[in-house]
Parts: sequence; structure tokens; C-alpha cells
Amino acid sequence: MEEMLLETHELTKAYGKRNVVDGVNISVKRGAIYGLIGKNGAGKTTFMKMIAGMIRPTDGTYEYKGFKGGNSEAYGKIGALIEIPAIMPNLNARDNMKLKCIAYNHNDDHFITDTLKLVGLGDTGKKKASKFSLGMKQRLGIALALVGNPDILILDEPINGLDPQGIAEVREVLTRLNQERGITIIISSHILAELAKLATDYAIIDNGRIVEVSTREELERKSRNRMIFKCEDSARAAAVLKEAGYTGFEVGDHETIYVYENTDDAPKMNMKICQAGILVNSFDYEVADLEEYFLNTIRSAAASPVTAEAGKEAAV
Repeated sequence: MEEMLLETHELTKAYGKRNVVDGVNISVKRGAIYGLIGKNGAGKTTFMKMIAGMIRPTDGTYEYKGFKGGNSEAYGKIGALIEIPAIMPNLNARDNMKLKCIAYNHNDDHFITDTLKLVGLGDTGKKKASKFSLGMKQRLGIALALVGNPDILILDEPINGLDPQGIAEVREVLTRLNQERGITIIISSHILAELAKLATDYAIIDNGRIVEVSTREELERKSRNRMIFKCEDSARAAAVLKEAGYTGFEVGDHETIYVYENTDDAPKMNMKICQAGILVNSFDYEVADLEEYFLNTIRSAAASPVTAEAGKEAAV
């Protein structure tokens, strides 16, 4: 049974009459890399500030599991990088780390050396942080968040504004932290395609509400290339395909079948369905686009209040 690390219950934050975060229920597994995806202003940063203990919820609760002292103990095991990294620009990377370590009563030269090496800043020497690239500053921010040996990292848009190389470097650092140190990572972004290369679980947030959750496997299935058959009876057509030996497909609504494997056989599939006396209205190839999938999910939720309300009950 998978161990849950964090659970939120109807978590809400209001400013004035507006709910910036609106009744969010999610569960985060220990050891996961949990991606929170949403447009700018969707409520990601506010949500992260609440679970990091930086601001109080207006309503609802959140609970960290596995800590005898509850949330109070958990706060001591959280490393957070939210908004701008708290870097002293006139200090080099090592001195920035020393300053943070002193504040945490954790002044360990070996830890500093190992952590800077881990984030790819071990050879920056006396170079001041003000001279760092944006990617280097983000990696230093992650290193600073590791002071205190946290079990949990909460990172708000750590790849925002980075070039492809910078994104790849941050992604490598986070993957190593998760795999080598077992750190659970909660990370936000508005770029689904980048998080798709990193996260194990995902939640899409819009207007403060969770509108969809997926595991990595589910997201890959939903967003991969596929052939779409439109026919008069998808259940009967599916039985025909199964009898013909095809397995890589699923039934959508009563008129739709999605084929993910052997798509080159689409003409043969079409012929077999037609020979069974089932009218096929169309079959089209759809190329996957993660960003389009993300936008379509938000559009669908906005158009369907029922869907948006159901999203509040999501758990990963």
C-alpha cells in the first residue's frame, strides 16, 4: 500500500471576496514528484505557501503524515523555493550556503561541498551570485532549500524563464534528489511538456480548483498519438477489433474508439468493422500535443461546472 505524505481537505484561501484557492483536496504519495500545473494566476503559488506554512488557510486543512509532531514537526523537514530565491548577490555560492547553514545551526563544510556539487555549482569558486545565470541562481536556490536535510521540497516555478539547457540542468538535479535521497518534491509550472519529463503525478489547477489529476502513465496514455474511429456502435466495433487480435485500444463514448497501437493497420481495422455491418463515419490520426491537452482540459472544466466541482475531490 502506498504511503501518503500530504493530504489536503477543502483547502481554501480567500483574499477579499475571491477564493484564490478554492476547496482543494489532494493526496501526495511519499517519494513522489508531484507536478502542479496551471496558468499564471491559477492559484499555484498561494497553494504552495499554505502547505509550506508561510500563510494560513482561510478554510480547510492540510496534514503531513508520518510526523509524530504533526505539521509543526513537518515544517522543520520542508525545504521551499517559492518565488525569488533568497540569495545574497554579493556572496559566492559557498558563502550563501554558509550563511543559511549558520541560521539553521547546520554549519557543515562537507554538507555544503556535497550539496553544491550535487546542484552543479561545486566549481564556481569566488564568483559572486550576482554574476550567475538565471539557471545557476535557481540551482543555488534549490541548494539553499536543502539546508536542514528536508524530506520534502516545495518548488514554485523553478524552471520559469530558463533556457533549454537551464531547464535540463534543474530537471537533472531534481531527479537525483528524488532518486538518491528519497526526497518528495512538489513542483509547480505552467509548462506541462517540461513537467511531463520529470513528475510522477500531476494535478491541473485553474481558478483555484483542481480540474484533473493523473499519474505519469495516465498522462502518457491520454496525450500520446492515436487513431480515432467514429462509428455507430463503439462497443460492437471494439469486440470486432478484439476478435481480430488487436488490444491497444479503448472505448470512449458510444461512438468513439481510441487506437494507440498498430495505428498503421487503421485501414484493415476499418475494413473489419465495416464487414461486421458497423457504419464507420470517420477515422483520423491525432498527433499528441501536451500543451494542447493542458489547454483543452482547462477549457472543458470551464465549460462544465460539474466537471470543475468533481475536480475538487481529486486525489493522486
